[in-house]
Amino acid sequence: MTLTPLASNSAVDDDPRRYEHLSTIRLEDPEAVARAAKARRRHPGGKAGRQNFIVAADHPARGALAVGSDPVAMADRRQLLDRLQIALANPAVDGILASPDIMDDLLLLGALDGKLVFGSMNRGGLAGLVNEFDDRFTGHTAAALEALGADGGKMLTRICLGDPDTVVTLEATAKAIDSLAERKLIAMVEPFLSVRENGRVRNDLSTNAVIKSIGIAEGLGSTSAYTWMKLPVVAEMERVMAATTMPTVLLGGDPAGSQDEVFATWGAALSLPGVQGLTVGRTLLYPNDGDVAGAVAAAASLLHHTTEASE
Repeated sequence: MTLTPLASNSAVDDDPRRYEHLSTIRLEDPEAVARAAKARRRHPGGKAGRQNFIVAADHPARGALAVGSDPVAMADRRQLLDRLQIALANPAVDGILASPDIMDDLLLLGALDGKLVFGSMNRGGLAGLVNEFDDRFTGHTAAALEALGADGGKMLTRICLGDPDTVVTLEATAKAIDSLAERKLIAMVEPFLSVRENGRVRNDLSTNAVIKSIGIAEGLGSTSAYTWMKLPVVAEMERVMAATTMPTVLLGGDPAGSQDEVFATWGAALSLPGVQGLTVGRTLLYPNDGDVAGAVAAAASLLHHTTEASE
């Protein structure tokens, strides 16, 4: 069965059976996922002077379904796939960061041809879980990513100095970095200094906390040759980027300000040395005005591509 991604200007189809064929394929021909991965045309890879734009869609696997004031915004898989296909249809979008279930759907839909592919590796630290800092690796493995022809794997690395589970996550992250490096795959590490307040985990987004988290994260594993950083945009990003020589992509998170304000902070950060692009999900997939294509196009306009990189 040949499946065609939505065009960037397509209206979202509201037929409740529009993805029924995915269930049929999974039921009758589960090996179709591996075939789709093998047939997929690969992205040429990252280049200096050409920033990359990666859409993130691994939130539901950690039980994080909220966007803004809507606690279940990402719960409808059909709507999520609609939005992802609209985003991926924009040629400025280089790739996807997703959990295995979403990745497999997108492979079956033929939406990842020519895209960078990053798998989400640790999703065990469920949002609100009593031991959330014990963020076990329950998603993609390095071996699975290699088999899929992926470009790398991403790991959330929250560091809570007051929680003993942190050392478990740090050790598992170091082993994952090594396992990816053995296969020449990118380890995209997303570090935070975090605390638990009133039963909820909060990431410390102060400049000094982000810098400290970088220092810890970039020292994990026996080699940093294939390690990238995935960092929030915070105050004094010049100081933040001075803390690492590793290629860095900026994350979007769940923004508190207006879209214009968020894009302005991204634009300023994208001009700094070492920033390789954006890895953003909810901000663009669920914009306040509902215009996914417009939000993606606006974010893409912020990226820097030098003449040398495009030749």
